[in-house]
Order: sequence, then structure tokens, then C-alpha cells
Amino acid sequence: MDQTEDSGAKTRVLITFALEPELIERIGAVAPGRIEIEILGQDQRRLLRGFKYPSEREREAVAGGLSDAFQRAEIVFGFWGPELHTALVAASKHPADTLSLADVAPRLKWIQLTSAGADRLLSSGFIEGGVTVTTVSGLHATPIGEFVISSILMFAKGAPQYMRAQLRHEWSRFAPRELFGSTVGIVGFGHIGAEVGRLAKAFGCRVIGTKRSFAGGETSSDADELLPAGELSRLLAESDYVVLSMPLTPQTRGMIGARELAMMRPNAVLVNIARGAVVVEADLVRALEEHTIAGAALDVFESEPLPATSPLWDMENVIVSPHISGGTAIYNDRAVSIFSENLRRYIAGDPLHNVVDPARGY
Repeated sequence: MDQTEDSGAKTRVLITFALEPELIERIGAVAPGRIEIEILGQDQRRLLRGFKYPSEREREAVAGGLSDAFQRAEIVFGFWGPELHTALVAASKHPADTLSLADVAPRLKWIQLTSAGADRLLSSGFIEGGVTVTTVSGLHATPIGEFVISSILMFAKGAPQYMRAQLRHEWSRFAPRELFGSTVGIVGFGHIGAEVGRLAKAFGCRVIGTKRSFAGGETSSDADELLPAGELSRLLAESDYVVLSMPLTPQTRGMIGARELAMMRPNAVLVNIARGAVVVEADLVRALEEHTIAGAALDVFESEPLPATSPLWDMENVIVSPHISGGTAIYNDRAVSIFSENLRRYIAGDPLHNVVDPARGY
């Protein structure tokens, strides 16, 4: 059945990020004449990205425009973050703890996120009332898979050592390690985890992975062995490289702390492309300082941007990247492809792909 209340009414789509004109046209072409697209202006996007404004009055005006756009929207296509939540609360004139969906977006039925995770939206405190939330799960598998393998190779071949030596103009030779024969443990064997596994096996690695939804006897061509989430300790003890690729949920927050780091091999490297909060950062810093583990490649952090005072910046056994592992020049193109297919399904009344289960958090 058609999702719109009136078959003659247009479906109003609000886009909350900058998008190329040809991609906007592609969205409209899903159902010509039946879709009305509204795009937030530059001022609203600046607000959502946390830019400072010269006056509170200007910020209120921008937030008001944002609120009006959400009042009209049936579908939102974009990201969700603290700036957006704060702006909507401010514009609604309601206390944050009593804010309801009806106050913010009375027509809203569906939010299509441009991220694979929904943790920021689900922790906003006011998305309720049966709104469907979908993600772009699967979009990041290729870029993040490549990023993880590049990070693993950098440690195997000693890139942190020779790049720092280059800055010091030092000719300091050493024996790199081979990746062949190493064990890569993947915590969270979803789309991204499976792609990391596929690439690691191509290098001759043994691959083991944990899945929260593990079914007894389950196998994968991208892993030598799959384990239930409860066998994390075994994965940590057996892996030369531990890759974190699970979603951030109440169950995974702080999952890797001092106890888990102590289970890892002294020569092991931790690679985190999940969320910073799945690791207790202070415990990780201590483990790196004491060489409990050999190193860490970190693309996500408890606080982003990573504070300039963080000791992680200057550690010789750490590679810091600014949350770019999922980036690709064709990101918007892929996100629009996922959204357009879901939009076609929405209009036709068919089930959507990548629907978030609030109870699981992803």
C-alpha cells in the first residue's frame, strides 16, 4: 500500500547535507511528480556542523528555519548529531526532557541516515512515535576494508618507525614483519568485518571473527572461523591484529578495557574503525605506554576531534587518523543509490532495507 495518506499528495523529502544537483535529480526521478525535495540552506548546514555564529539572535534564526523544515518533512535524508538535536530543542521552545516527536516533526515517518550506525540518533532522547530509521549499512565495506588492511600493513612493515625516522633524517634499518600467516581477529563480523576478512585472507592470514547474532555452526568464506560474541577473550588471545568493527550500543560501549587489553598478545596491534567509545581510552593509553600491546591504529576516539593534549598524538606505536576510514570520493553517489532504492520501496509500500532495531541499537 502507498505510504502517503493521500495518493495525490507529494512525498516531502528533507535533505540535511550538501548534495550534487545530479544526485538530487536522481532522487526526484524515483517517482516523477510525486516527490517534493527541500534542501537545508548553507546557514543551517553551518549550524549542524558546529560553526560559531556572531550572535545568539542569528543562531536562533537559523534554528528556526531548521525547525520549520522539520515541521514540513515526511522523510529526512541526512545525518544526525548533537548540533541538530540542540537546534531543534532550542527552536521548539519546549524543555529537552519533555520534547516529543509531535513537537519537532509531526509529519515525519522515516529517517534515512547517511551513516552505518544509528547511535547518535538513538541517544537523542526524542525520536519516538514509530518513526522508521534506516542506515547506509554496507556502503562503507570497501573503503573501510581497504583502510584496515593498509593500517595492518603499515604496522607489519614498520611504517610508523620509518616515517618518524624520516622526519628526524635518520637512516635506521630494521626487519619488517610478514603479514602472511598472521591471525586477524575481527570483532563484529558484519559487512565491514566480512570485507576485512576477505582482504586479509588474500594476504594469507588466518581470520577469526565474532558475531552477536552468531548461529551455531555458521560459517563464512571470508573467515576461517566464526565465534559467538561471548568468545571475545579467545579472539583477543589468538590474534596478531584485532579489528574493532562493531556498532556502538549499550552492550559494546567500553567493551575493550584494561581486562581485554591484557588478554591480547604483546606483539598484537589494535585497529579501531568502529566508534571511539567501544574502547576505554585511558586504559588503551596505559597499555600502549607499558607496551602491553605493540600498537594501535585509531580512526575514532572518545572525543572528536582528538584533543591536542591527548598523549596518543605523540606515541611512536600509534597511528592516528581523523575519522576518515569510511570516506570515499563516491560516498554521496552510493548513499543516494541506497536512499533511492529505499524511497522506491517506501512509495510502493514495500519493506525498507537496513531498518534499525531500537532494541539492538543498529
